[in-house]
Amino acid sequence: MIGASDPGFGVYVHWPFCAAKCPYCDFNSHVRHQPVDQPRFAAAFEREMATTRDRTGPRTVTSIFLGGGTPSLMRPETVGAVLDAIARHWTVPDGIEITLEANPSSVEAERFRGYRAAGVNRVSLGVQALNDPDLRFLGRLHNVEEALKAIGLARDIFPRLSFDLIYARPGQTLDAWESELNEAIGYAADHLSLYQLTIEEGTRFHALHAAGKIAMPDMDLAADLYDLTQAVTAARGLPAYEISNHARPGAESRHNLTYWRYGEYAGIGPGAHGRFVEHDRRVVTVTEKTPETWLNLVEAKGHGVVDGEILNRSEEADEFLLMGLRLAEGIDLDRYERLSGRELSPERLAILQGEGLVASIGNSRLRATPAGMVVLNAVVADLAR
Repeated sequence: MIGASDPGFGVYVHWPFCAAKCPYCDFNSHVRHQPVDQPRFAAAFEREMATTRDRTGPRTVTSIFLGGGTPSLMRPETVGAVLDAIARHWTVPDGIEITLEANPSSVEAERFRGYRAAGVNRVSLGVQALNDPDLRFLGRLHNVEEALKAIGLARDIFPRLSFDLIYARPGQTLDAWESELNEAIGYAADHLSLYQLTIEEGTRFHALHAAGKIAMPDMDLAADLYDLTQAVTAARGLPAYEISNHARPGAESRHNLTYWRYGEYAGIGPGAHGRFVEHDRRVVTVTEKTPETWLNLVEAKGHGVVDGEILNRSEEADEFLLMGLRLAEGIDLDRYERLSGRELSPERLAILQGEGLVASIGNSRLRATPAGMVVLNAVVADLAR
């Protein structure tokens, strides 16, 4: 059984194209005004998989995630070709989680039955807001009516559905967010990803914020919005299992748990990252971000990897802390000691426990408390010293 003791091996495929660039987004996404040569990209995905398979060796895949960008801009036959390619290079058991990210425009929603036939069994919808003014502010191409239609269609077609919302938007009140969140839960979602709006460097929002044209909630209100989010979701049966992710028990994202439990994954496509064990060492792979440059690299030499490293024990242990303490289940202390070659400092643990930032789970696990989650980077930095 796959669980915390067996984080699994995932395959992530990055489709880098979007119909428009959202003003808050710093992901590797690109707008192209000419049609994308989908068969050529699908062939390149498979070629990079073949090269990656030579490095990972034979593996049994525990989850597949088609992310972006906007993977729902892919034709169903492209999705089918990508999934078939994964199955040719690794072992893919029946029934594993296969997720596709989608935007809820009506044109893309019509493809859902084709994606299901291709093998997708979980959809993650980028809804982001449930009122039209905020959707326009966030640069989304859909309206609430289209979002609700896509949610209903996805619920009818796919066994599992998640959707994203962004909160802590300018001018958003606690009452307004509580109402919107309850509305979202009422749409029979069994998984919600709820992110506070952040201003990321290089985005259009960053320039507007620097010019004083966007007023973000102050720290106290942002903290209150976070606390409200935890309370409402827990009361409605979707407790947080990770800082920003909430699910009914059993509906957690298998693929994302592989990341947070510090499992292994192959990263395929422009700008994708991978982390897997090669020759008994954990390696990091980073591919070229620009889609056309990546494509040319893959066609020339079989992969688009332009950066990477071999992690030492200390780096592995630090990553394990950073990822695992995001989870409500926390980390296995024995695994930390195996990775790092040392135990966590009892003195630092005692200080952090005294400050109410971390807590023990029995004698074998450590988790961040709700207060610790808010300042998690500082907690991890303190523990990793």
